[in-house]
Amino acid sequence: MTGDGFISIVEAIETKQNITREQLELLLTGQENDYLMERATAVRQRVYGKDVYIRGLIEFTNYCRNNCYYCGIRRDNKKIHRYRLDKAGIMACCGEGYRLGFRTFVLQGGEDGFYTDDIICDLLESIKSQYSDCAVTLSIGEKSRASYEHYYRAGADRYLLRHETANEAHYGKLHPAELSLSHRKECLYNLKEIGFQVGAGFMVGSPGQTVDTLYEDLQFLRELNPHMVGIGPFIPQQDTPFGDKTAGTVEMTVRLLAIIRLLLPQVLLPATTALGTIDPVGREKGLMAGANVVMPNLSPKGVRDKYALYDKKICTGEEAAECIVCLKNRVDKLGYSIVCDRGDYIGG
Repeated sequence: MTGDGFISIVEAIETKQNITREQLELLLTGQENDYLMERATAVRQRVYGKDVYIRGLIEFTNYCRNNCYYCGIRRDNKKIHRYRLDKAGIMACCGEGYRLGFRTFVLQGGEDGFYTDDIICDLLESIKSQYSDCAVTLSIGEKSRASYEHYYRAGADRYLLRHETANEAHYGKLHPAELSLSHRKECLYNLKEIGFQVGAGFMVGSPGQTVDTLYEDLQFLRELNPHMVGIGPFIPQQDTPFGDKTAGTVEMTVRLLAIIRLLLPQVLLPATTALGTIDPVGREKGLMAGANVVMPNLSPKGVRDKYALYDKKICTGEEAAECIVCLKNRVDKLGYSIVCDRGDYIGG
């Protein structure tokens, strides 16, 4: 493929033109990777400048009713040590995070029926009452529209719900029959209609993923136009049916980050923990590919290793919120700067 051809495809995405499946394949396999990264960085800086937003991640339960084949906290994993944080524990995490400069808290957990809508809403109201200048993001899975409306009224600002794949057959390879792509999409559209800042996303290199499924992912993201997109490499977890599968790669992940930045210029785009897990400087590579969000862990040290979505997940060092100064230094070296505010989506 010629350099001019690669450049023309990148320019087509930047100017909101659709590209073909064949053109996507060339972007994912071509040698002119530097140009893709340069354009993604330029777009990111045009919209968000050099700011990197931090989110304080609180993984408050690793119980889950679902049995997704790739996930370490799946219902049938009998080897995992389960835990739940109570309200006091979650509020303590918020207090420590606020002291450290976090102005967004991300409450993430499995689909755990213990936390009823009333409990979640009470928690949201308490956080918003005590930390009124903070945003709260929920990432607790598929719920009814009524539940989402309750959360929104109680103060939730954002909701993360990865679609995982926009291809029906591929979705069936990753999830048991009781879960459906159509319902996942319905949840995402409900969340957006209610007024949430909505996040979708997928694993890079998940079993069964192809250029065709990735093309469908990008087409779905164009259609949904979410406020956030979370992608990271698939990393196997030894106690799941996918424990022996091959992990995704940093290279493919950063290329897709760059493509998504061009596709959705205003999107909030994390350099994920998974990137940092498979490469010591993976998150830096993500930031240099157009990402502008990092999510250090605010969870209590005693439970961090129990939220084992995948193997060897980083949960100490820079991933620990206590070492936020170290993370700031790493970001500074890239020419960016961590900012301590809500870090809202810029755009309509």
